[in-house]
Amino acid sequence: MSKLFALIGNQNCGKTTLFNRLTGSNQHVGNFPGVTVEKKEGAIRKQKDCVVVDLPGIYSLSPYTSEEIVTRDFLIKDKPDAVINIVDATNIERNLYLTLQLMELDIPVIIALNMMDEVRQSGNSIDVLQLEEELTIPIVPISASKNEGVDELIERAVKVAQKHQKPKRLDFCTGEVHKAIHSVMHLIEDKARNIGYTPRFAATKLIDDDEFIIDLLKLDEDEMDTIEHIITQMEKNLKTDRQAALADMRYNYIEKICSKAVEKKNVLKEKARSEKIDRILTSKVLAIPIFLCIMFLIFWLTFGLIGPVLSDLLTLGIDAAVGGLSTLLTDMGVSYWMYSLVIDGICTGVGSVLSFLPTITLLFFFLSMLEDSGYMARVAFVMDKLLRKIGLSGRSFVPMLIGFGCSVPAIMATRTLASERDRKMTIILTPFMSCSAKLPIYSIFTAAFFPKNAAVVMITLYVLGIVVAILAGLLLKKTVFRGNPIPFVMELPAYRLPTFKNTMLHMWDKAKDFIRKAFTVIFIAAIVIWFLQSFNWQFNWVEDSSQSILASIGSYIAPLFAPLGFGDWRASTALITGLTAKETVVSTFAVLFGTNSNLALQGALQSVFSPLSAFAFLCFTLLYMPCVAAFATSRRELGSTSTSLLTAAFQTGVAWVVALIVFQAGTLLGF
Repeated sequence: MSKLFALIGNQNCGKTTLFNRLTGSNQHVGNFPGVTVEKKEGAIRKQKDCVVVDLPGIYSLSPYTSEEIVTRDFLIKDKPDAVINIVDATNIERNLYLTLQLMELDIPVIIALNMMDEVRQSGNSIDVLQLEEELTIPIVPISASKNEGVDELIERAVKVAQKHQKPKRLDFCTGEVHKAIHSVMHLIEDKARNIGYTPRFAATKLIDDDEFIIDLLKLDEDEMDTIEHIITQMEKNLKTDRQAALADMRYNYIEKICSKAVEKKNVLKEKARSEKIDRILTSKVLAIPIFLCIMFLIFWLTFGLIGPVLSDLLTLGIDAAVGGLSTLLTDMGVSYWMYSLVIDGICTGVGSVLSFLPTITLLFFFLSMLEDSGYMARVAFVMDKLLRKIGLSGRSFVPMLIGFGCSVPAIMATRTLASERDRKMTIILTPFMSCSAKLPIYSIFTAAFFPKNAAVVMITLYVLGIVVAILAGLLLKKTVFRGNPIPFVMELPAYRLPTFKNTMLHMWDKAKDFIRKAFTVIFIAAIVIWFLQSFNWQFNWVEDSSQSILASIGSYIAPLFAPLGFGDWRASTALITGLTAKETVVSTFAVLFGTNSNLALQGALQSVFSPLSAFAFLCFTLLYMPCVAAFATSRRELGSTSTSLLTAAFQTGVAWVVALIVFQAGTLLGF
């Protein structure tokens, strides 16, 4: 029979690294049923029928965020055979708070005591056997980044699951809190067990004023009055509120056991080093300029130095493959329309986008290194002050940051925001962040019009997206979303060297997504575009694509873009097809111009655009409504088709105005 494990821990405790160590490449990414919080699961290596689910990083089991709700529901409903609780040994006191709550659920738990190598290097020590005796659950010291102790963890975790080894101690409260918890437990014992919770856990949640548990227990008025009296008496005797009383109870116990098992002689080297670095990287004056310089360096390496070389090499390979296929089809004597469909439609459309794969994976290689190092958390911290001016907190920067990769998971990530106001504002503003799907458009246009200033143009577009989001946020704050953002509390992890394996896995995930999109959405789009530009409304074959169905559609809306400098029907057509997936803009141009070569496509674009109109076009593609997948996601998150349509119209309107300003101002200035 298969065994199910749950991997749980605080944020920034090394959970992702450990998950990768446990599973290798045997991973699957999806969403938890009914919610859009990402779920990772994978088969544990060298173990038959053992699956581990990587639950979201949380600090407690209180249902204040969707991550906490998902985690708690998974533990209660899916009933994992054992919980692997990863604990940061360098910050053990805070991490054990979640551990005590897991123990209160009375389920098999094993602790993976991570970052023990850092504890040793600092000259500090943790008596694992003593800690194990105090907590009455198995503890395995590990270093996930160095793959130390992971095999032992797997072995002991499997044994815990097989023996269904639960904590031997659930009661670590004293005094007034002890009296209150046990009094409530006595009242609700049967009802708690009926809904699948232990009486102790349910009692602590009632004292914590957890509405979710209160609703589940279906307590009558007399029972609620009795429980409220017990809690009020506890608050009166302790002279503190109920939440503080519970927190103090747990931290007092943690302090007691750590005084016996943990010896701290020195400040951790990583912590001391991080504090020194943060004096510069998070300073009021230097933080944002340093961030811009780092991003400029990444863009220069990606789009100016390394990326073009790698893309050109892949293009040569694609051209050779297409040339071989062309020869084969000619030798087979296939009909002209079939030859055109395969070579001018599918190969041109898919190949033109696929050639940018090295550039995109290289960009995510650098971004993954920044994220794993702990720097991106500092960026969110620094951005908090700026975001507050537009009515958001620094927490909104996390979805926006994800938006630089893809708008779909970024919009999903807004579920972590506690405020409905903040969540809706973030959903509207996130698509202004330049997603990776737009990189092929930027690459081909910068190569055609700004080859010597590619990095400058790239960073200008990224900064423009941020600036427009700020201005749009100010407008929304003054009109639709009045009010103040919720407070932002964020833990800054210690700076660490990124692991090679994590970086490679992150790159592979992005490359896999890009390839999948190239051979699904873009493949279908290329066929549709080929058909529409090859036939007229009478479904007769046309030699001149300006007489095609596509040209008539594009020509109908082209006047809307004439004031922006790109009134050509091919430009408007590419923007329409870009709604399926932004990469399709490039494949549309390739099909319309009938070229497989990036160099030839650049020349063709120069016949339609001037450098100024090309930059205005880039500004429009940066800001106009996202792809249909992102639109569908925002509709689901906003809960209204009309609201999501208004959001898309607002985003496209902003894009039109910005592109108009860029082109008209540039024309007046003589560019």
